[in-house]
Amino acid sequence: MAGSSLLMLLDDIATVLDDVAIMTKVAAKKTAGVLGDDLALNAQQVAGVRAERELPVVWAVAKGSMLNKAILVPAALLISAFIPWLIVPLLMIGGAYLCFEGFEKLAHKYMHSKQEEVQHHRELIEAVANPEVDMVTFEKDKIKGAVRTDFILSAEIIVIALGSVAAATFAKQAAVVVSIAVLMTVGVYGFVALIVKLDDIGMHLCKKPNSAAQFFGNFLLAAAPRLMKLLSVLGTAAMFMVGGGIVTHSIPVIHHWIEHVAAATEPMGWLTSSVLNGIAGVVIGALVLAVVSLIGKLFRKD
Repeated sequence: MAGSSLLMLLDDIATVLDDVAIMTKVAAKKTAGVLGDDLALNAQQVAGVRAERELPVVWAVAKGSMLNKAILVPAALLISAFIPWLIVPLLMIGGAYLCFEGFEKLAHKYMHSKQEEVQHHRELIEAVANPEVDMVTFEKDKIKGAVRTDFILSAEIIVIALGSVAAATFAKQAAVVVSIAVLMTVGVYGFVALIVKLDDIGMHLCKKPNSAAQFFGNFLLAAAPRLMKLLSVLGTAAMFMVGGGIVTHSIPVIHHWIEHVAAATEPMGWLTSSVLNGIAGVVIGALVLAVVSLIGKLFRKD
């Protein structure tokens, strides 16, 4: 009897762990759009920091990210336990914010000239080169800005992850959300650390006598800035698709219409659904930006 009970317990534990693993995969897929943008944003945050200080700055931001998640995860689980009806509105707000953030990036690109971007980059370089600049304060400002960005993105990731397992038990919700929080923190900041050091790795390899190492070093030097640009583009596109999908999924009429169109275009239905959600995300982002800009103007007048 005891042996049977133990086997049943082990089977229950294995089932729970299997469910958690599956749900974590689903949640990870849904948060992938935020992750791509998170990578690009955080890698950009260390631009202008001295090479020998890049990894310490990334580590400082990673610790801030862990603190953010230590606050956000219990808050999200409490909401799920006591006011679960709030999850859907929070998801819609998070989705709309993703669309807004993506559209704002597009608008910023077209509203600011290339000359302004070059000037900003030049100011960063001058700040690092100037011995009179207090680099401790400079680094602290960078870290604070990155941690603020991380808080917003972490909140989105956790709410999306929680929404994907809203029907599960509290224990499974906790396991999935904690797993996502840990995986995203380790994954994002580990990859950010690698990205910001790609050029240094490339330079190191270029100094090797081995021709293969030199070739790979030159490849890394050429690939590093392109990788940053690619991450930014993919992150923005994913934000529209993920954010638009979250909002449309919460509006039955639009959600069913997208499903119907996707079913009619099989076997490429997944692509149709992604494109339609992306288009919806662009429209939602434009509307939210218009509303935010209007409110901003009204407050400035007051």
